[in-house]
Amino acid sequence: MKSDFKLSNLLGTVYSQGNLVFTQDGTQLLSPVGNRVTCFDLVNNKSFTFPFEHRKNVVRVALNKQETLMLTVDTDGRAILVNFHARTILHHFNFKDRVLDLQFSPDGSHFAIAVGRLVQVWKTPDAGEDRQFAPFVRHRIYAGHYADVTSITWSSDSRFFISTSKDLTSRMFSLDSQEASAAMTFAGHRDTVIKAFFSADQEIIYTVSKDGALLKWEYTKKPNGDESDDESENEDDNDDSAPMSWRITKRNYFYAESNVKCATFHADSNLFVVGFANGEFRLYELPEFNMIQQLSMGQNGVNAVQINNTGEWLAFGSAKLGQLLVYEWQSESYILKQQGHFDSTNNLTYSPDGSKVVSASDDGKIKIWDVVSGFCLATFEQHTSAVSCVKFAKKGQVLFSASFDGTVKAWDLIRYRNFRTFTAAERVKFGSLAVDPSGEVVCAASQDTFDIYVWSVQTAQLVDTLSGHTGPVSCLDFGVENSVLASASWDKTVRVWSIFGRSGHVEPFDIHNDVLSLAMRPDSKQLAVSTLNGQIQFWDIEEGKQVGNIDGRKDVIVGRYLNDRFTASNSARGKNFTSIDYSFDGLTLVAAGDNNSICLYDIPNEVLLRRFTVSLNMNLDGTQKFLNSSRLTEAGSLDLIDRDGENSDLEDRIDHSLPGSKRGGDPSSRNTRPEVRVTSIQFSPTAVSFAAAATEGIMIFSIDDQVIFDPFDLDIDVTIESTLETLQEKNYLQALVMSFRLNERFLIHQVYEAIPLKDVRLIAQDLPIVYVNRLLDFIGSIAMTSQHIEYNLLWVKSIISSHGKYINKNKHEFTKSLRAIQRFIARIAKDIVRTSKDNEYSYLFFKSAETTRAEFIEEDGDEEVVVSGSEPEESDDEDLEEEDEDLEEGDDSDDEEQGGWFSAKKRTLNLEQHSESDDDDEEMD
Repeated sequence: MKSDFKLSNLLGTVYSQGNLVFTQDGTQLLSPVGNRVTCFDLVNNKSFTFPFEHRKNVVRVALNKQETLMLTVDTDGRAILVNFHARTILHHFNFKDRVLDLQFSPDGSHFAIAVGRLVQVWKTPDAGEDRQFAPFVRHRIYAGHYADVTSITWSSDSRFFISTSKDLTSRMFSLDSQEASAAMTFAGHRDTVIKAFFSADQEIIYTVSKDGALLKWEYTKKPNGDESDDESENEDDNDDSAPMSWRITKRNYFYAESNVKCATFHADSNLFVVGFANGEFRLYELPEFNMIQQLSMGQNGVNAVQINNTGEWLAFGSAKLGQLLVYEWQSESYILKQQGHFDSTNNLTYSPDGSKVVSASDDGKIKIWDVVSGFCLATFEQHTSAVSCVKFAKKGQVLFSASFDGTVKAWDLIRYRNFRTFTAAERVKFGSLAVDPSGEVVCAASQDTFDIYVWSVQTAQLVDTLSGHTGPVSCLDFGVENSVLASASWDKTVRVWSIFGRSGHVEPFDIHNDVLSLAMRPDSKQLAVSTLNGQIQFWDIEEGKQVGNIDGRKDVIVGRYLNDRFTASNSARGKNFTSIDYSFDGLTLVAAGDNNSICLYDIPNEVLLRRFTVSLNMNLDGTQKFLNSSRLTEAGSLDLIDRDGENSDLEDRIDHSLPGSKRGGDPSSRNTRPEVRVTSIQFSPTAVSFAAAATEGIMIFSIDDQVIFDPFDLDIDVTIESTLETLQEKNYLQALVMSFRLNERFLIHQVYEAIPLKDVRLIAQDLPIVYVNRLLDFIGSIAMTSQHIEYNLLWVKSIISSHGKYINKNKHEFTKSLRAIQRFIARIAKDIVRTSKDNEYSYLFFKSAETTRAEFIEEDGDEEVVVSGSEPEESDDEDLEEEDEDLEEGDDSDDEEQGGWFSAKKRTLNLEQHSESDDDDEEMD
């Protein structure tokens, strides 16, 4: 099994804070999720999370117009420059202060950031002629505000930009120092200015403030005085000499019940969108200020709003509940309406086909997520308390859930409804769940009692109660093959129940420690148990004895928490695994717990294959191994102090949260920092990914990021004889695919060399993608010893020309084959250069011999002799036969009579031999 898993997507979290960004075509949306960024493809229903992560939560995202560079900034002002298409990091930079806004200019040459009360303009990194070691070069710093800058807006020609501030003013600056006279201050608001906008022709400027005032500014002359002024003064005024300046020409007010949180403007269609603190958003048409629509997305404030370039889709983000909406205002329909779990995720499970992931949370909700798109398909809210566990039936059409409200519910995933509810004789909180593979029996256990409850799915009746444990039951699991039930308890034992057997035999295993999690191998012959002391024990179910042990304490990464009085190395907290799971082949185990690591183990050798870090987000507690000693005091860490009372806005200073509240029951922000942990982990049935329910969401680690489908020859019987028959029928592409399926090297070689030269390019174009790497690998293995140099080079050229984009996108898969091809080409180049150098004088000799032959022919004067450069005349077949016979007999007397090239060549050789003999005679003398 492969172990090169990489984070491909983050489910359960669609928006955390900051701004939203549409791509130029308006089909993709960028949203900050914690310390990462997720891209939602709204047309193809796909999503992915960029592999990089910040040290703290992302607050600003910007994308240049060419869609080549993406710049993200976290709460501390640390920026990461990313290649948007390749998803690779280009540069790290620190602005050394909190960035309040970030905007690229429309032409993409500069970007502006708001840092405190200053505006900094930087040149966009470019691979031009002035390549520098530091990609970020600052163009200029603009000052003038007396309070923090709230937003920056560029003009369409990228010459000017407007900055708004908390000092109730807006200022316009010029990018070019020669146009410094265009600087202007817009004063007239009575509250914080949220945003400013240019019209399409840049003749009108709109500014909107927090108190709901929208001012319209135009570049006009000073209006005339009052009617009471003297007529003489009015006559003396010259209209041409009146000064021109930006003036307020119209005032509009929203008259909303709450303050304005965000706003955006689409200049081409004059569409103005504004979001309020009570969850309401409105659409207006400017400059008439006609309200088009008025809707609400909830009771929490709208923190971000964005409109795509076509003006059709509006994106809204609410940070309080992590809600993300994409709204099409013309059809009044939602393109995307997603919301993650409000509280921590307790458990997750894959569907049998691996296409969906179901998560259960403390907020009492069950969400079904599509793995490819990353979107939530359905939400079940019938539970009245925290949901502790979810399990699928074997066919994947029925889902079971256990909750602390004392019920176990069965859900129909075809009609998306609850059709069974199971309860015990007394009210207990169910903390674990197991489902028989046949779907006929469901079992649940509670930490309140020591019994295991068994229900019939058909009748919803409690059919049995399994007693035997002397402590609370912590976890349950069913076997796939023989339907045996394994249960673990705090009494330091694991019991294996045969609930369908007549004898009711029970096998107890003494673990000698508290059991945190258990998993049964798919063949139901082995059991893995995770204990409190960090050990993973493997038990043979049939023999009833321990067959293996892994010490996981040394593999776990544990950080230092803010309340810890000791270092991480001396901490015993979290050095164990609370969730484990087998792979499909039973040879690999993945384990995670209340720590910052996910461990992948090889079971037969009992070694660690890979260790994944859950998060590097410093906003989570437990991610740092060492704390800053300057922030540690006798009373505790300074990071635990609540500084909300220092905020400038009243709604930010008011705190409605419960003191010390961590989870559940409080629909508001937390006073304590969340801790990094993994509550549940599971392998996908497709064996190409696994999912982990972490603090920031459901993390999907996968091997490949796309599903490759091979549509060739799915129904025929592939054998060597049928492959050769296909080759004889000149169906070369099908024969090549069949040979690769059989993986017989001699057969691949035979089919490969039988393909005509003229068909190579066409076959390379039609070759399925799954065989491109194998064909390149095969060519690289035979090219060094093959005599068909040009044939192999033509194959390589055709493959790279046809599948170059796919090869470039998946370089990690083609590393081995491309190295072999590169070695072959380098070897051929060296041989050609060496051969040309070695045969340089031989070529000159033959060239001079050709010239000599031509001269001899001209002196001979024979009409039948052909001069160099002309074609020989046709001769009779009888003459040719006679010449061949004479050559075979070796008769030298008729050489001159034969004439032609042979005679001239003979004379040349004789002259050379004669000259050599003369030289030898001179040396003898």
